[in-house]
Amino acid sequence: MTTETIFTNAKIVTTDAVIEGSVTLEDGMIKDIDGRNSQVPSAVDLEGDYLVPGLIEVHTDNLEGHVCPRPGVVWPMLPALFTHDSVLAAAGITTVFDALRIGDRSSDIAMEETVNAAIEGIEQAQDHGLLRSEHYIHLRCELATENVVDCFNNIKDAPSLKLVSLMDHTPGQRQFVDLEQFKIYYGGKYKMSDAELESFIDSQLEEHFKYADKNRQALSEICSAQSIPMASHDDATEDHVEEAVSLGITISEFPTTLEAARAACERGMATVAGAPNVVRGRSHSGNVSASELASQGLLNSLSSDYAPISLLHGAFVLHRRVGLPLPNALAIVTKNPARMVELNDRGEIAPGLRADLVRVSDHQDMPVVRCVWREGVRVV
Repeated sequence: MTTETIFTNAKIVTTDAVIEGSVTLEDGMIKDIDGRNSQVPSAVDLEGDYLVPGLIEVHTDNLEGHVCPRPGVVWPMLPALFTHDSVLAAAGITTVFDALRIGDRSSDIAMEETVNAAIEGIEQAQDHGLLRSEHYIHLRCELATENVVDCFNNIKDAPSLKLVSLMDHTPGQRQFVDLEQFKIYYGGKYKMSDAELESFIDSQLEEHFKYADKNRQALSEICSAQSIPMASHDDATEDHVEEAVSLGITISEFPTTLEAARAACERGMATVAGAPNVVRGRSHSGNVSASELASQGLLNSLSSDYAPISLLHGAFVLHRRVGLPLPNALAIVTKNPARMVELNDRGEIAPGLRADLVRVSDHQDMPVVRCVWREGVRVV
């Protein structure tokens, strides 16, 4: 039986305009957009709020915090997943790529030990219709580790695996060109003494020279053979970008400099920056400002990284502080990320696409999620 829903008295944010009027949904899809308010008695009055596409999150570490809420504590996977999923949906995120680490070099190995359980839990919960958002896997591969390729080969055929990023967090380059920033981050996160930090740095440099290049080559070949989209991580130079392009990588995730972001855009790569960077006004690692990238036309997408609430907030900051038109700002968290990971059925309000929608109120310049629909079904 056909199911029809009409939303009216809404500010509808399409890819190129904000239209005041109505949207009609039918069987989980967007059927029609009308620049007039509906007179149908059953139409849902959105009271002048924005109606925006469901947000697309391509890189969030939020699940990690629920699986390992304290050092040495591993929480049961399904309760952790359900809590994570609820937080995402409440932030307006209807499609998420959960970032899971393999080849992690820190003393906190909880995610590497439980990555298979995470994938199994996500796929099982999704198959039973238990999740509010739609979940895919974004596998983050630390290149400068001995076993990362073996770990990847054990996971590569998971149906939910849809994105892979190749990372190298070796101190002295990419994200951590400034060794002091590296020491502040790792010393604070893992409570290392000065002597432990120096030993950690020495071991990471040794592993980098042993493994990074050959693992980068091996993993890119496997992903290319399986047509899995790839992202490079923390590109800092033109050489980093050229290397990525030569390996078939199409996404530059968190470029750390204007030079790298510009080179990536010139070579046809999509760029991703952190929404917390936008909201806070700066990078926590001292790298390039995401707002500056946006102002220079070098930003394609935002990721909420460790703070799901920042994704929608970041888009509105780009609109209000940087001056991007609202449709352009919201495309950075909807249409653009959807296209970069080859999801062509969502990410914008247009007839024939999925009815993944978010009702947003404006409160003191802060966007507030009031309702969320995924394929026409209300989930928040």
